[in-house]
Amino acid sequence: MARELTFKDAINEALAQEMARDETVIAMGEDNVGGMGAEGEIDAWGGVLGVTKGLHAQVGDRIMDTPITESAFIGAAAGAAACGMRPVAELMFIDFMGVCFDQIFNQAAKFKYMFGGKAETPLVVRTMIGAGLRAASQHSQCLYPVFTHIPGLKVVIPSNPYDAKGLMIQSIRDNDPVIFCEHKSLYGLKGDVPEGSYAIPFNEANVVREGGDVTVVAMGMMVHKAMEAASALAKEGIQCEVIDPRTTSPLDLETIIESVENTGRLVVVDESNPRCSMAADISAQVTEQAFGSLRGPVKMVTAPHCPPPFSDVLEDLYIPSPEKIAEAVRALK
Repeated sequence: MARELTFKDAINEALAQEMARDETVIAMGEDNVGGMGAEGEIDAWGGVLGVTKGLHAQVGDRIMDTPITESAFIGAAAGAAACGMRPVAELMFIDFMGVCFDQIFNQAAKFKYMFGGKAETPLVVRTMIGAGLRAASQHSQCLYPVFTHIPGLKVVIPSNPYDAKGLMIQSIRDNDPVIFCEHKSLYGLKGDVPEGSYAIPFNEANVVREGGDVTVVAMGMMVHKAMEAASALAKEGIQCEVIDPRTTSPLDLETIIESVENTGRLVVVDESNPRCSMAADISAQVTEQAFGSLRGPVKMVTAPHCPPPFSDVLEDLYIPSPEKIAEAVRALK
């Protein structure tokens, strides 16, 4: 039975259900408990935006507050995963990856390769991405392409509450390290979410909207911008097929290419910076593998090649908008 939950509460429910199902699942991060387990909920904030609020009352000490030292607790989580636990560690903002990147890409991502395929590392790193909340350049980046580049990591970017719960459950159950990217502007988004447990497999893109004129690929928050653009373009007689990859590693390129073979046109929308972005990667792979199906150049709609600005006006210009997406689609007519 489905009922309406916010994106944030869907993640919270996924964590609660998996921790109840499996005692090896633990969670840790800065202020994940809040109030250090104080009685009542007044001090129990549950992370900077409250995603883990209330879990301590349900699972006790399997959810932990950590010091402000990402290198230590991400490293501890990687070690715990290698020793039979299933940790979910919160890297508060993806921008803080620089503090603990060695523990992720040189340790967790390589354990299976270093130990002859015998080591499993069921680690989930939850992290916030994206601009739009006036959090300035050190708290607003979309750095998922960096993690997508690293062999041994899986990268997940849900765009709605239903996917957020199902993909989180799949991430916890997966035996490889997963970077789970939560766009902070989506936390309040509501949608139908089943009460029971369910997992959404990786490498299965979601065709959010069908259309025969142009394929639009978008991730996370950009799915909603693309849908706005598609609705506006439909009034002009242009039908967009909008695809949400859900995961960037693995990437369901087959679904994207199948759509491009039908439409002959591709626009990729990516909030990350343009150089070495997912937009650049998807564009290159489609061009290489489906060049004969393209009726025009592939268009990329991305943030500019600069850090996210703090200025309200400049930040709004920085984020790819439905208008910019529609403009790119019209250019392919």
